[in-house]
Amino acid sequence: MERNFNEWLSGFRDSIADYGYYIDFEKVHRNVDNIKVELNILNSLIGSKNIEADFESLMRKYPEVLKCIPLLLAVRANEIYCQDENGGHLYEFDFGKYPPNSHANYERYKYFMCETGLFDLLENHIVNNLVDYATGVETGLNSNGRKNRGGHLMEDLVESFIKKAGFVKNVSYFKEMYIHEITEKWDIDLSAISNQGKMEKRFDYVIKTSSMIYGIETNFYGSGGSKLNETARSYKTLANEADTIDGFTFVWFTDGKGWTSARHNLEETFDVMEHIYNIKDMEDGIIDTIMK
Repeated sequence: MERNFNEWLSGFRDSIADYGYYIDFEKVHRNVDNIKVELNILNSLIGSKNIEADFESLMRKYPEVLKCIPLLLAVRANEIYCQDENGGHLYEFDFGKYPPNSHANYERYKYFMCETGLFDLLENHIVNNLVDYATGVETGLNSNGRKNRGGHLMEDLVESFIKKAGFVKNVSYFKEMYIHEITEKWDIDLSAISNQGKMEKRFDYVIKTSSMIYGIETNFYGSGGSKLNETARSYKTLANEADTIDGFTFVWFTDGKGWTSARHNLEETFDVMEHIYNIKDMEDGIIDTIMK
């Protein structure tokens, strides 16, 4: 059945964020639990009337409390460098390697706590519980990981449809498979798509049926850019090369409103490539239809 490109493109999605995309709460709680004891010890400083002396007392008795200080400033590292008119200093918060076991060190850490505003946060009761505060900070830091999580969303979505179609991982479908691995596993000549063996390509997924090997690429573009034009051109070339190979089919699953700005290159590929599909196609059962 002949498909209409404009209709097909109009079905592209703005986003494919799943429910776990925004915040990985399991990781947030795990990170906070790792320092929960130390945070509760520091809770004793909340509302302190003599916070410098109380903090020094805690450092002497429980030097391990230092390891949770960076997180209170939304820093992941064990080292923090600070500079002011009195000079610069690299503060170490790995108490196992650098225990604050001298008067000079105690004074430095007290200076750090004062100048960064952490003493103010504690003594003036701006926060009521450092475990809750740290959970909020961890949540904010975790949101920075959305880009990494987003990079795999389309792959994961395609894999879910592959499984739904009845294919079994490492039995009838395989993830991240190189051309040479496909050649060795099923004794098929793929030199037409590897520049006579000079280029090594990896497919996101490979599906094996009784009569066909499907090499699958997946991507989602929420925004435009020059990369989209290059992607469309390269997959058009790949599809043409794959057409010369008996027993092998190249399939491309793509989506995202970013394609709107590169629609002409995508349309050129759409016109010559039989097996190019979007998310709606997968929802409508295209994997079941073509990969029998």
